[in-house]
Amino acid sequence: MFSKLAKAANAVFAVAMGAALLGTGAGAAEAAPGAPVIGGGSGIVIDDMFECTLTTVGHDAAGRLVGLTAGHCGDAGSQVYAEADRGYGPVGEFVYSNPRLDYAVIQFAPGRITPVNRVGNVTITGLGAPAQFPMIVCKEGRTTGNTCGISWGDVLDTKMETWAQMCVVEGDSGAPVVVGSTLVGMVNAYLAIACFGPEVGTNMSSIMDDLNARGSTGAGFRPI
Repeated sequence: MFSKLAKAANAVFAVAMGAALLGTGAGAAEAAPGAPVIGGGSGIVIDDMFECTLTTVGHDAAGRLVGLTAGHCGDAGSQVYAEADRGYGPVGEFVYSNPRLDYAVIQFAPGRITPVNRVGNVTITGLGAPAQFPMIVCKEGRTTGNTCGISWGDVLDTKMETWAQMCVVEGDSGAPVVVGSTLVGMVNAYLAIACFGPEVGTNMSSIMDDLNARGSTGAGFRPI
């Protein structure tokens, strides 16, 4: 049994099931004074209800400032707040959510965040292919922070997800999974027991293939 890892604000929210766990202006804009610092590994709050982790932030081919997270964290139109500064108000919104791959695209409002490529102990400098056994992968989650473990690879031959033996719990959904500073996937679920069961996550290569095929917001994404 897999458990998705969104967390209800101030209460655990775990859903057991199958293979998964504001402004529209394009172009760059300077962050307003005091704009929350957000990057891959930052905690985000969705609709002031659910807590998840941002996978990465960057620009798409059209120059829009966008981010990625787990798809079960919200639906199109869901408002996004920076967990570190909820009182700042919405900083963006979900514009697309893919239930099959369990990833979502967030479009950030111009000037509402200060985007960074390092949060905690994870720095993201590029995107890469799925981790294979026995590579070591690490993640940065808003709940459990930085944890690492061995990659088991695509255990079920899904062509879209990878298992890894690293600790994840509720709220870590969307956390970036890296090999060194290369983003290879996101956290979506754990198997059986939180922190002990293998983590299961969607590969960045599968996400990028879908984004680019759609040709809409997020297509051509490159991290900050």
